[in-house]
Amino acid sequence: MPKVKANNFNINYDKQGTGEPLILIPYLTADHACYAFQVAEYAKHFTCISLDLRGTGESDKPEGAYSTEVLADDVAAFMQALGIPRAHISGLSLGAAVGMWVAGKYPDCVTSLSLHSGWSKTDPFMRTIIEGFQVMAKAMGSVSEMVVLALFPWCLTPELYAAKPDYIKSLADFVRTRPVQPLASFIEQSNAVIGHDADLQLARIKAPTQITFGRHDVATSIRFADRLKGSIGNSELLIFEGCAHAPIYENVAEFNGKTLQFLKRHAA
Repeated sequence: MPKVKANNFNINYDKQGTGEPLILIPYLTADHACYAFQVAEYAKHFTCISLDLRGTGESDKPEGAYSTEVLADDVAAFMQALGIPRAHISGLSLGAAVGMWVAGKYPDCVTSLSLHSGWSKTDPFMRTIIEGFQVMAKAMGSVSEMVVLALFPWCLTPELYAAKPDYIKSLADFVRTRPVQPLASFIEQSNAVIGHDADLQLARIKAPTQITFGRHDVATSIRFADRLKGSIGNSELLIFEGCAHAPIYENVAEFNGKTLQFLKRHAA
C-alpha cells in the first residue's frame, strides 16, 4: 500500500483502475477498503483512489481536533501531493460531508461530486446518535465492536438482517479484520460529524452533483434532501428504495449501476 505525505502527515491509500481519477472518501471509522464492492466496478472506467482519512486505517493519527473542513483540507493536499489537479469526488456519510467541503472550498479541483447518505448540517437527532456511538465505544473499549453492534443497525435494514444473516456476519467479520481505529481517533472523528456544518459551502459547489439517499435511512434521512438539492445548483437526486444508510452494501448492483451512470456522463 502506498503512502504520501500531505498536510504534514502520512496518508495511506489504494489505487486501482485506469481513466480519470476518482477519489473515494470513507465514512465514519472506515478505511479505504470500505468501497471494495464499488472499486471492483468503478475501476473498469476510472482510476479509483481510496484513502484512509487521518486517524483511520494505516494513515497517521495526528493529535488535535478534527472537523469536516480539516478532513477536506487533507483530501485537497492529498490530491496535490499526488499531482492530481482535478478529480471526481465521491463519499458516503462522513465521506459525503467531507466531499461537500472539498467541492465548496476547492471548486476547481472537482470534476463531479457524488454525495451518498449525506447531510449539510448536523441536527439534534444526528448529534444524539453520534453521542450514543461515543458512549458505547468508550464502554466497550473497541471501535470495531461498537460498529458491529451499534452502527450496523442504523446502516442496514431489518429485512436484510432477516434475509441474509450470513451476509451480515461477513460484513462484521470484514470490519473486525481491518486496522483498528484507536478510541481517541474515533472520538475526534465522530466529533467532526457532530460539528459538521457545510450550509454555506453548498452554494459554492459548481461541479455536477449526484445526491442519493436510502429510502429507509433514519440517521441521514431524506429530511436533508431538499436542503442539498435546493442549494447545489447542478444537482440531481436519487432515492434507493428498500435501503437504509448503506445502499453500497444493501443493493450493490443497483448502487453501482446508477452511480456509474452519473460518473460516466460527467467524464471527459
